[in-house]
This record gives sequence, C-alpha cells and structure tokens, in this order.
Amino acid sequence: MQNLLKLISLIILVFFLKLDLLSQKAKPASEEDFYQIRTIPIQEGIELEVGGLAPMPDGRIGVSTRRGEIWIVENPYMNGGTSPSYKKFASGMHEVLGLAYKDGSFYCTQRGELTKITDTNGDGEADEYEAIAVWPLSGNYHEYSYGPLFDKNGDMYVSLNLAWIGYGEGNMAKWRGWILKIKPNGEIEPFATGLRSPAGILLNEAGDLFYGENQGDWVGSGRITHLAKGDFAGNPGGLLWTKEPNSPLKLMKSDIPDTGEPMHKAAEKVKELKVPAMWLPHTILGISTADIIENKTMGKFGPFENQYFVADQGHSKIMRMTLEKVNGVYQGAIFPFVDGFQSGILRLRWGIDGSIFAGMTSRGWSSTGKEKFGLQRLEWTGKIPFEMKEIKAMPDGFEIEFTRPVDLKTVQNMKNYELNSFNYKYHHTYGSPVIDNKSIKLKNVIVSSDKMKVRLVMDIRQYYIHEIKLNNVLSESGESLLHNFGFYTLNEIPAGDKVSTNMPKNDMGHDMSAMSNTKPILLAPSAKRQNEMPVSWNGAEDQVVSIGTKPGLQFDTKTIQVKAGSKIKWIFNNNDDMTHNLAIIAPASADAVATLAMNLGLKGSDLGYIPNTPKVLYHTGLLQPDDAETIYFVAPSKPGNYSYICTYPGHGQIMRGVLKVVK
Repeated sequence: MQNLLKLISLIILVFFLKLDLLSQKAKPASEEDFYQIRTIPIQEGIELEVGGLAPMPDGRIGVSTRRGEIWIVENPYMNGGTSPSYKKFASGMHEVLGLAYKDGSFYCTQRGELTKITDTNGDGEADEYEAIAVWPLSGNYHEYSYGPLFDKNGDMYVSLNLAWIGYGEGNMAKWRGWILKIKPNGEIEPFATGLRSPAGILLNEAGDLFYGENQGDWVGSGRITHLAKGDFAGNPGGLLWTKEPNSPLKLMKSDIPDTGEPMHKAAEKVKELKVPAMWLPHTILGISTADIIENKTMGKFGPFENQYFVADQGHSKIMRMTLEKVNGVYQGAIFPFVDGFQSGILRLRWGIDGSIFAGMTSRGWSSTGKEKFGLQRLEWTGKIPFEMKEIKAMPDGFEIEFTRPVDLKTVQNMKNYELNSFNYKYHHTYGSPVIDNKSIKLKNVIVSSDKMKVRLVMDIRQYYIHEIKLNNVLSESGESLLHNFGFYTLNEIPAGDKVSTNMPKNDMGHDMSAMSNTKPILLAPSAKRQNEMPVSWNGAEDQVVSIGTKPGLQFDTKTIQVKAGSKIKWIFNNNDDMTHNLAIIAPASADAVATLAMNLGLKGSDLGYIPNTPKVLYHTGLLQPDDAETIYFVAPSKPGNYSYICTYPGHGQIMRGVLKVVK
C-alpha cells in the first residue's frame, strides 16, 4: 500500500511538472527575455536628476544633474555583487543637461556656458572651472541647453532650446533655436537653426550630425533630422539671428509658409528647409524624443549592430532605429524596443561592456515612469529575439529583413499585413493630427531563399510615413514577432528594377488577391461633449466649475465636489505649454481608460484621444496651449468618487483629479 501511494505521488508530481513545462513553453516572449533593465542604486540624500552621462575609461561614470552637480559613480556595473558608491565631483552650476569626458577633464553644458572642469590635484574633486564659451540668457524657464558632443577634430557641438511664451521664441536671447559648433579656443560657429527643443544630438560614425525634436509648434510629431551646416530644421523661432554676419544662412521668418501642408511641400519653396530623416508617430513611439546613440559594440548588444537607439522622456522607453542613405538622403525605419524604465529617459550612453546606461529625470517633465529620477542599465541576455531587424526602401515597396528565418505559410499570407501611409501638418500650431492616412494594397510578397527577407510590393508615397504591421507572422520555429510593427519615413524612392505584381499562391493554390488588407475601422468618439447649454435648463446651471492646468502634467485643482444629478457648467482652461483634454470617467476606471487611450494608435488624434468606452462619461476636445472649452452635463445620479483625467497618451497615468459626487 505504501509503495502504491509513492507511485501515485510520483505520477502526480510528473504530471504537474509537465504542466509547468507546457505553460512555460506556451508563455509568449517578452522584452525582458532578451534585454534586461538593471537598476543602479542611488545613495539616500542624492537627488540624481540626470542631465548628462559620461562613461569613463576606467569603468566609472560621470553624472551631471539638473541641480548643477557632477557626481562620479564607482562600480556602476555592480561587479562582484557590490553596490556602487557616489562622490560629488563638482557643484554650483546652472542646470547641467549635458556631459562629456575627454583627456582627464569633464566638459558640461550649463544653461549659458560650455565649461571645462578639471581635478588638478588628484583629490577626486574639481578645483578648476574654465568657461570655454558663453551665450546670453533671458531667464525664460524653457532656455535649456544640451551637449557637448566632440567631433573627430576635437570641436564641440551644443544645442539650445527656444524660449517659450505660448510658442517657441528665439529673440529673447541670442542663438536660441540653434546648434553651435565651438572650437577648443571658445570660438563659436553657428551651424544650423530651426530647432525647438533639441534634447538629443548625435554625431554618427560617418561624422553626420542628427538631432531629436519634440512635438510642439511647427513640429507635428517627434522627429529626427540630419543637419548639415546652413540647414533649417523647421521652427522659425531662431531665424532672427540669421542677420548676424557669421550666420550660415540668411533665411527670414517671413520666408516660411504657414499653410498646414505637409513639410515637404514647404521644402519645395524653402530650399534651406530640411525634412526629417525619421518621424516618430506621436503617442505610438513616444511623446518627448530625447537622446540618440549609435550601436558600434561589435555584437555585444545583440543583432542590431550599426543601428540606433532613441530615448523618450515622457514614455520612459527606448526605440530602435535603422537608417539608410538613398540618393544621398537619410531615411529609415523606427521600431519599439524596450519599455518600462523607472523615470523619464533624457540621456543614453554606452558602457564599456556594451550595455546602455539610461539617465532619467521627471521633475516638471512628468513621465510614465513613476520615480522622480533614476539611473539604470540595459543588458543583452545573449538571446536573439524574433524581430523585423531592418526595413529598406525598394523601387516598388519595401524589403524586410528578420533576425530569424520566417515561416513561409504565415509570411506569404497577405491577410497578415496591415499597411498605411500618412503625414503631418507643418504649421505654427502645437502638434498635428495624422493627415492623408491611406491604406495600401499589398500586390506581391516575395520571400528570399534563406527565409531571412521578404519583399513587399505595393504603391509607396514619397515624403510619407509608412506603417508596416505584420499580424500573425511566425518564425520558422513558431515564434511570434516580439514587436510586430515599424514605421518607415520615405524621403527618396531608390532607383532599380520593379518586380512582377502577380499574386503569390497560397498552399491550396488559390489566388490571394482578394486577401489584401482593408482600411482599418476607426472608432467613433463618445457623444458626450455638449458645448452649449441644453435648452431644457432654461438658461441656468446649478454649479460652475473652472479648472486649469499647471506644469508637470497636473490639473490646478485636485478635488472637485458636485451634487448628484445637478446641472454642471464645466470650464477647462489649458494654460500649460502642452496639448491636453479632460475626461470625466466612472469610478475606479482611470487606469483602464488611460490604457485604452494609449492604444488608440494612428486613429487617436482623430478621436481627440477619447476611447470609445462607457467608462468615459463626459469629455472636452483636445486643446492646444492657451485654449479653453466649456462643456455642460448632468452630474451622475449615484454618489461616489469619480475621476477626471487627461487621456492624452502618457498623461493619463499622472494627470488626474477626483470628482466627488455627493447626495
């Protein structure tokens, strides 16, 4: 009997072990299976609001902060399982948003100065502060300065934000909205203008300069632009300084068309205007484009050598970017990569082991990451994810290269492709909706003999952003794509032969032409936005509520009380410098509604980022800075704690208040 019980126990154990193995096998792959975020502990009392990162040859890393300090972190890799230690190297500076290390000295960009900082006596603390170059300040809060970046000749580049007075303004202080090239002797050479908020700048291996831009006035969505000397990136705020004798261009603000046409149309009239090498669709791939780095780790960071990684401050994540030159012009594709960092990423730098350091801050620039600041490191686990490795332009479509061989049946099924092209307005207004969005019919699918590439034959549109989404495409071993979409910015169409548009046959031998994708169905916005007082109210409301915004993704009123069933006139003033809306939602549904809004994708802007759900009770439209809107509604009849939130993606997790409905 005892042996029988042991046998039964063993059978049960084996059964549950098999179940566990099956569940592990069935578990879909996640980002952390391939790239893991390591948090670097920060000593208590140190406010490490990271503005700059500078890895040092001996394995230490310099960190500059928005509070004007530079810290040196010992053992940031936590080798041997020991915690890092922090030593203050320098202090007393003005918001250091960029840091570099060269020949034993740190170089940092303060708001109004490029400074060389040196420890001359070897005690681990700075004792020499040398101003290399200075530029004026007006005192406007938005006059952030970034850099420096060293080129191969030892010259340095810094980028300067425009001031903000309800729009980007450059005439409050000289060279605002510019990239400046600064020689070691301090000589300033204006390089390019048209910048609004250039938090990330990069010199790639070829010596070409790129900068990342945030959505704002004259900027429909986040973008990355390749700039040569004398280029104009699009925002006219800095054009006042083209009258200076050393300006590399003479363009004036009055030369800039403000028609709302796509940017390439304006570039036909303004030869200095440089269209972006890459658009980052707003709210889908971030909301606040920050740093850019190029992968030259020789395989230490996985299968993405020679590609680029782009940080986003508002969404606390990193995207992956591929670039190619077609007809001498940069363009390429952008993909999701790794999400879930602890705060808003401002800086990315390569560690000596091929990992990525991410420096973060969120004070006043709120982010989906909940911490006020942070320092983390992203490591490759050694496993290769199944991804679209690269998308390249072809004369009649695109070629996708994968990281692993693809399954022929799923990759040849034309129902598995969702293809669209769209654009943004170029105008003085803050941001832009998606415009001219068209579904593209797939004409042919051609798979390479090694199953590593697929050529998609379709009609493509020059100067448009192309969404390429693969649904249900598997690897040869049955894995799903870790990320199944990317966006290609097509500035130039390459020359070459076009291929046949004869439809491939599926495994049953049937023509697949009827299986091409159709235009996605757009959700209708909730009909809960009443902008005029209902006639039945006889010209009188029971209560007037007036609410505004304040910096840091906050409403200026956290709690509002109304009586159940009362007639409410609700006035929403967006006195912030960002786009916002306001939605009143059912109790305990703020997280759900914010997530629904985040997932609206390209159709979000058309819907004002209001998801079609009964959890949204009433809402305003999407308001530009300094706009206002009034809505009228009857308060819920059931008492309780309701919420009001901004559902603009990335805002909804933070920008909230409580609507108390009482008897």
